[in-house]
Amino acid sequence: MANTVSQFKTISRADLLKQTAVGFGSMALAALLGEKAHAAMPTAQKGLDHAAKAKRVIFLFMHGGPSHVDTFDYKPMLQKSNGQSYNYQGFRFDQSDKQVGKLLASPWGFKQYGKSGQWVSELFPEQAKWVDDICFLKGMHTVGVAHGPATLFMHTGSTNLVRPSMGSWVSYGLGSENKNLPSFITLHPPLFMGGQRNYGSAFLPSVHQGTAIGHAGQSATEATIRYLKDNARTSSEQERQRQLLFQINAMQSDGTQQRGELDTAIQSFEMAARMQSEAPDILDISKESEATKEMYGLNQAETQQYGAMCLKARRLSEAGVRFVQVNYSENHNNPRWDQHSNLKSGHEQQAKAVDKPIAALIQDLKQRGLLEDTLIVWSGEFGRTPFSTGSGRDHNPFGFTSYLIGAGVKGGFSYGETDEVGFRSVKDRVFTHDLHATILHLMGLDHESLTYRYAGRDFRLTDVEGHVVREILA
Repeated sequence: MANTVSQFKTISRADLLKQTAVGFGSMALAALLGEKAHAAMPTAQKGLDHAAKAKRVIFLFMHGGPSHVDTFDYKPMLQKSNGQSYNYQGFRFDQSDKQVGKLLASPWGFKQYGKSGQWVSELFPEQAKWVDDICFLKGMHTVGVAHGPATLFMHTGSTNLVRPSMGSWVSYGLGSENKNLPSFITLHPPLFMGGQRNYGSAFLPSVHQGTAIGHAGQSATEATIRYLKDNARTSSEQERQRQLLFQINAMQSDGTQQRGELDTAIQSFEMAARMQSEAPDILDISKESEATKEMYGLNQAETQQYGAMCLKARRLSEAGVRFVQVNYSENHNNPRWDQHSNLKSGHEQQAKAVDKPIAALIQDLKQRGLLEDTLIVWSGEFGRTPFSTGSGRDHNPFGFTSYLIGAGVKGGFSYGETDEVGFRSVKDRVFTHDLHATILHLMGLDHESLTYRYAGRDFRLTDVEGHVVREILA
């Protein structure tokens, strides 16, 4: 007798689970589907609010806080004032007493590059070649003087509350260009300093959560999406199993209260099945030419890790993933760019690891015509102080540098300033919420209308703040 779905008596899945195994099946279903609030909004795309300049984002996150005064924000006065006393009252805990430290000149020389004459230090000779395409934001400021809160704020717009991440908001607003891949992927995220919350969807439908590939400390050449392959069944057996499940799902149209939740879960499982056919090939960087591998630094020990991550980011973006985050981090209380001591050796090690891969990513995207509609964002969670903590620098949320390159922004342009020694942003200041609003704007989304109703109020990435920095738009 043929084993077909037509033999089954139609019964809702919810009723089946309630009536069998003493009802434990319905408990399992509830756990699988999660909170009802997660499915209150359909997973369909919100769509564009205006014409988009960027189709996709690649976020290069420099965890730990790279020093702006040692990389892109040249301060002649700081160089002249080495060792002089500096009052940093109110720096850590809004102290009322005078706090005095010693200014520390940058140990690296700066030069002007490109037709635009942008200043870049010796730390980044490869990225310096692309300054005429880069839009520097030198008046950045944020909240959170510790890594955890500041990292969460850069990713979610909140220092301590559970909120959707930036990539999840982009996914919620636009979805993916490729139905076989997630719309948001994060490469090697750290397990500390916010952990999963940095790419979580919070109360947005869970389909918009970032898909993690690897984690900080894991080899980038070996990392892949977990459980991507089913080694227990052949491909034909898997396909037969899927077709049976699809037929059963099609029968479950009873209009019960859990229908929306069930559809969300089914969509996630169906996408997981589709990923099996496409994702392995995209993540296989061994197929790239030797010239491309050399360009990204895959043949050098110092650059192999981040080079592989940047190359995967290009392949994922090219395949239609909306938001790819490339984390330069590790699972440690002191992230990689966090040089409270040994500034020179520490920053040189980090810069060596990322400079060539980032420059290769820019060059590769440009050669392929993808930089025209791809936005690259480079940033840490904050900067570092101009005064010393022995042989290093402390955290600085009051002034730092981020940069954008690619779709919709002015190249060879510098916006904003810190004071004469680089401690506080003082001109054309850009808050983290402003950066978020600008990124969404370039993606065709209005940060004020991209909202989600939860717990009686409308939430958004920029909360009740943020404005688009129109001065940097091309």
